[in-house]
Amino acid sequence: MKTVLITGAASGLGWELSKVFHARGDQLLLIDRDGDGLSQRAEELGERVTTLACDLVADTAITDIVRAVEHAGALDVLVNNAGITQRSLAAETDPAVMKKVMAVDWQAPMELALALLPALYKTRGSIINIGSMAGWMPVPGRAGYCSAKSALAQFFEVLRMEEAANGIHVLMVYPSFLDTPIEKNALGGDGKPAKHARSTVGRIDSAGALARDIVCALDKRKPRLFPNRFTLFASILWRVAPGLFQHMAGKRFAVELEQR
Repeated sequence: MKTVLITGAASGLGWELSKVFHARGDQLLLIDRDGDGLSQRAEELGERVTTLACDLVADTAITDIVRAVEHAGALDVLVNNAGITQRSLAAETDPAVMKKVMAVDWQAPMELALALLPALYKTRGSIINIGSMAGWMPVPGRAGYCSAKSALAQFFEVLRMEEAANGIHVLMVYPSFLDTPIEKNALGGDGKPAKHARSTVGRIDSAGALARDIVCALDKRKPRLFPNRFTLFASILWRVAPGLFQHMAGKRFAVELEQR
């Protein structure tokens, strides 16, 4: 039995991961700012579940989570899943919105991982980060999100190299579009819910299927998981033919470019 910490566990991919790990018999420490939703999920799962309701960007959040891990007695897997996104043109976006996205999607996972490294050293444990293909290639209307996910990818790709000798395993997951609440709760340029529907490219993947793929990749201690071949191809196109990529993205995400 392993001890697994999952952020953003009350809904979406975090909840799907919670179910998969729990079905394996693991002990869970579930984190989410939605306290009521978290309590409901814990009730559904039953035993071997501890919850902590907190906002990851709150002043005491990291300290509170470290204490919860100490109380649990061990940590084998940290899953940095919680995240937010925005849908708005960069020029029409309040810098405070960009700052919030960066705080949730990069700073909180970075700080949490560093704070929990001592616990992970003891188990030669794993850190799973839910990145995005948006961190590999530009997506119109997502400047804040692309920036944060790019920073997340670079930080943990470096951390993997630096901590490999200490037994730390880092799995970076690079999905594209998922059927989860993150896009439904996207921020607009003013910090309020985005008004226009999202644009997509390729298929919209199932969070449940991705959760199973993630746990399989974890068991094999893989460094990266690319669930969607189409967006992997798009990221390669961005590198080898950026002009063509921008032309195609401009057409596909035209609705994003019209939000002015």
